[in-house]
Amino acid sequence: MSHQSFDPKTVRALAEILSETGLTEIEVETKEGRIRLARTPAVVMAPMPAAAVGPFAAPVAAPAAAIAPASDDAKHPGAVVSPMVGVAYLSAEPGAAPYVTVGQTVAVGQTLLLIEAMKTYNQIRAQKAGTVMRVLVETGQPVEYGQPLLVVE
Repeated sequence: MSHQSFDPKTVRALAEILSETGLTEIEVETKEGRIRLARTPAVVMAPMPAAAVGPFAAPVAAPAAAIAPASDDAKHPGAVVSPMVGVAYLSAEPGAAPYVTVGQTVAVGQTLLLIEAMKTYNQIRAQKAGTVMRVLVETGQPVEYGQPLLVVE
């Protein structure tokens, strides 16, 4: 592979596209060469505005006591929120066991669920160790940026 230098404006423009779209990587190939940019999405731990909060379905396995209003979950310090717009998947494939269940202990870096965005599956990992208290999304459910996905205490 030959070393090619690209115009910094091109690199910045591609990086901006990554940020705007929520993509994790982008590759462009022209007759002059090829450039690939990749980034690891960070799990955002900031609460989302109350106006953007909607009703979320709790999984069937969750006891009624574990279900709280979505606005409370968005403000919870253990809320894991979506870093992008996409579709949530609780397991690696249909019929497989979910990555996590209510009451399960998780370690830092453990995969909690996947979010598919633009045909790319992004692993959402635990940013802190704890116990999964609530799972706020279902497999196949569309999610928004900043939407609470689950709560880890």
